[in-house]
Amino acid sequence: MSHDADMIAMIIDSAAAAIESNKDHLTKLDQLIGDGDHGINMSRGISAIVQKKDELSSLPFDEACKMAGMLIVMTVGGASGPLFGSCLMAIGKGRARMPTNRPELAAMLCDGLDAIKSRGKSDIGAKTMIDVLAPVTAYIATADPFSFEGLRQASADALEATKPIEARKGRAAFLGARSIGHLDPGAQTVTLLVNSISEALENRQ
Repeated sequence: MSHDADMIAMIIDSAAAAIESNKDHLTKLDQLIGDGDHGINMSRGISAIVQKKDELSSLPFDEACKMAGMLIVMTVGGASGPLFGSCLMAIGKGRARMPTNRPELAAMLCDGLDAIKSRGKSDIGAKTMIDVLAPVTAYIATADPFSFEGLRQASADALEATKPIEARKGRAAFLGARSIGHLDPGAQTVTLLVNSISEALENRQ
């Protein structure tokens, strides 16, 4: 198995374990400020990707990302499907190989972040997944020294910082001030993925 194939398989396994073990938690968060189905939807999406893991692992990075993104769009309901799917397709576009250093990784995540902003017509401060993904991307780009522990802390801090924000996008926006004090399910999902994938990468070193 090539390096990229091995890494794609590892990322899929790590992401699937994180989503499946936290499916109920994500659903409970979404019951408080959303439609109440985020955990179920994300589980459905990651299960579709797991079923195609061997095929995805055999593809060049850009094609694997495109296929995975399409699977998410087709299987995950609500706004999360198009947002996470668009992100996956954007991070792979024009990249036949996986990033090999932090600048390349940060550039890749910036492309994914831009895709989410464009698709969701949103930005930092609206109580969405952007409020975690943006600080995580910034940490990867600028942290000196960099550590996986620091990356996970940056993600956790960014997630906690969404609590006092009043939602301005998605179903939660209809709650107005009542959304304050709650975690955004999409932001929680990004944190779970950052934590699980970074732990897997750290353990490979």
